[in-house]
Amino acid sequence: MTSEKSRVLLIVEDDLALQKQIKWSLDRFESVTAHDRESAIVQARRHQPAVVTMDLGLPPDADSVSEGFKLLEQLLSIDGDMKVIVLTGQNDRANALRAVAMGAYDFFAKPFEPELLNLTVERAFRLAELQAENRRLQLVHQPDALAGLTTRDPGMLRVCRTIEKVASSNATVLLLGESGTGKELLARGLHQASQRRGGKFVAINCAAIPDNLLESELFGYEKGAFTGAAKMTLGKIETAGGGTLMLDEIGDLPFSLQAKLLRFLQERTIERIGGRQEIPVDVRIVCATHQDLMALTKESRFREDLYYRLAEIVIEIPPLRDRVGDPALLAHAFARRFAQEQNRGSLTLSEDAVRAIESHAWPGNIRELENCIKRASIMADGNQITRDDVGLELPQADARLDTLDLRTIRDNAEKNAIVAAMGRVNGNMVKAAELLGISRPTLYDLMHRLGLK
Repeated sequence: MTSEKSRVLLIVEDDLALQKQIKWSLDRFESVTAHDRESAIVQARRHQPAVVTMDLGLPPDADSVSEGFKLLEQLLSIDGDMKVIVLTGQNDRANALRAVAMGAYDFFAKPFEPELLNLTVERAFRLAELQAENRRLQLVHQPDALAGLTTRDPGMLRVCRTIEKVASSNATVLLLGESGTGKELLARGLHQASQRRGGKFVAINCAAIPDNLLESELFGYEKGAFTGAAKMTLGKIETAGGGTLMLDEIGDLPFSLQAKLLRFLQERTIERIGGRQEIPVDVRIVCATHQDLMALTKESRFREDLYYRLAEIVIEIPPLRDRVGDPALLAHAFARRFAQEQNRGSLTLSEDAVRAIESHAWPGNIRELENCIKRASIMADGNQITRDDVGLELPQADARLDTLDLRTIRDNAEKNAIVAAMGRVNGNMVKAAELLGISRPTLYDLMHRLGLK
């Protein structure tokens, strides 16, 4: 168990005398203090305390509770597991209950009894430690379903968190994204993170199979159902029973089959071609497409009722050109992989190759990047891939600005620079700090302030 002095407690109190009293009462813990909402957020991001005690009445309007509730909301958005203990006035039970409803761990009326506050803080720390240990054990015993995905882009990380959230449900998931963005990889990750991971993951590309064969591929057929049907054959839906079926390029599903798929989604039963028996199938459906299905429904090329059946959860996957830092990061990963496959020892990327990779639009997304690095790894003369090997042009400066707000421009520039630097040096914090011309502690502080991990 963690020692008490390493348990960081944040005390938010604008009354300096009371702040000292609370800190003295809780001297068993390592306390940091703040006197208003802004300083409290800074301390929370810097020290990541497991437990916080806070007054609801904070400057600039200490007689109101508005600042306190704003702070409570922000603290819980930084860390939803943070244990916040609210200190209120004697006759302020209504606001105390409101704070608990918002997610506060407990409340105390002032003046407080030091022994009771000590006991409550101790219990809060113990609960936080138990929850952290439980999460650690879950990570140890459960493999990372998205281990094959490499990214540091905030948008792509949100996609991963969404995949993890919806995995435990049976909701039908629709993955939208350009070709080569990793839709099948995410679908497999969804399957591995679900309770169905013991079953099969079956994928079928609706655009790759002729229309007259797709029905039998999906639903199967009975012996003698048509010429050449020498035996009963299961379709992909039945084969995936108990697991997950991925319908890739669902936008190319023939209109004649859309009604039959809709019926299956409603009834969860199928009839094989040539059969009369209804067969129940328990399978989770994940669909993927690069097309705009809503536009297809307006053109009467895709059934609107089927669309809403498939789109219970819609996840949009950003293209590689919008994933800051990922092109260089993925290029390093592909270079290492191909070096191992080709027994070439170490294979690195030159600085001009990385700059060219970062500036390229990658219309074919990750698939195009992978092919580019594979070709370059073959063509490279030594142990370094150069710009000539990747066959890309160097970037040209682009001075366009989308906003004139200096703080927003600075924050966006810092975030993009850090993410790009981390991708360029393959996640090495020391090299990233050197590349950015700052110290490593400064880099850590910037990452905390900008919400980067």
